[in-house]
Amino acid sequence: MDIVGRFFLADGTELSAVTGIDDHSRFCVSARLVARATAKPVCDALALAMRTHGVPESILTDNGKVFTARFGRGPGPVLFDRICAENGVRHLLTAPYSPTTTGKVERFHKTLRAGWGRPNERRHVTLSEAQESLDAWVLEYNTARPHQSIGNRPPVERFALAAVRAVEVTDDKPAAKVTGGRPAGVSRWVDQSGMISLAGFSYRAGPSFAGEHVEVVVSAGVVEIWHHGVLVASHAQRLRADQIDRVQRPERAPVTRRARDATAGLTVTRIADGDGVVSFAATPYRAGRAWARQNIDVTIVAGSVQLSADGKVIRVHPIRHDRSRELGAFANPKGRPRHGRKPA
Repeated sequence: MDIVGRFFLADGTELSAVTGIDDHSRFCVSARLVARATAKPVCDALALAMRTHGVPESILTDNGKVFTARFGRGPGPVLFDRICAENGVRHLLTAPYSPTTTGKVERFHKTLRAGWGRPNERRHVTLSEAQESLDAWVLEYNTARPHQSIGNRPPVERFALAAVRAVEVTDDKPAAKVTGGRPAGVSRWVDQSGMISLAGFSYRAGPSFAGEHVEVVVSAGVVEIWHHGVLVASHAQRLRADQIDRVQRPERAPVTRRARDATAGLTVTRIADGDGVVSFAATPYRAGRAWARQNIDVTIVAGSVQLSADGKVIRVHPIRHDRSRELGAFANPKGRPRHGRKPA
């Protein structure tokens, strides 16, 4: 998903479009015109896309403030992230300054601007009139227009092969209820001490998950903490009687614990560059400018890359590197070449 602007009404009012395409079929799932691309209109477009086409397994966006709190001043999560978490959608983010990662939707923007934007520029008086025209163009794009990258077939033919997950989204708080999968709980962020807060009580998730988004499910007197679909902690319920109804308590199947990765707990040291970025397995991970030129401990824990300094967790990232290269990375604990250069 992305946002593209510079579409104009007859009176010169500028509109933006919240766009989304299916990665496999190039099927357009969202092309919603908005007067201002702020959090609420963007999330309304996301909810509409899920109501219409079902819940995807994952969504890729850039690092815009309406999509993520990754580089924002606030603690997060933003509304877009909360909707993804509540619907069991994995929200993927591009690396900073890497527009080619979202190249497919950028190419769609070029087609949109040439096929609908320029021919209709300043012809529509109202936003609703422009949206009606855009919907007609999207229908033709999806169902009639051949697409070169998928064998000159219309996107709908390939998109129709996907199994659609049922979704139920409310208007006041966009959220989905996925059928056939693990029921959703409530979302929380783990603080720097590895704790979460639920209905006035603190529960331990573990310092390995500091800064991570987790899901909390309360059932049969047990508080379960889940991270990316893996149960990481469970505690006896400590809610007061008047607080029990505040938490969703869906029925669930017995849980099978999944063993952690073989590399969990191993740590290597890297020196951050001038921008506070360390390299692990040939992939950059940002610690922050405050730790520029300092030693940073890199640990693989529960599918995440954990960065620490002086024994304190400072940043946790999802794994983005090639895991087949981890063995070589751990074999070089100080991040320096194994063989120094011979003197001249």
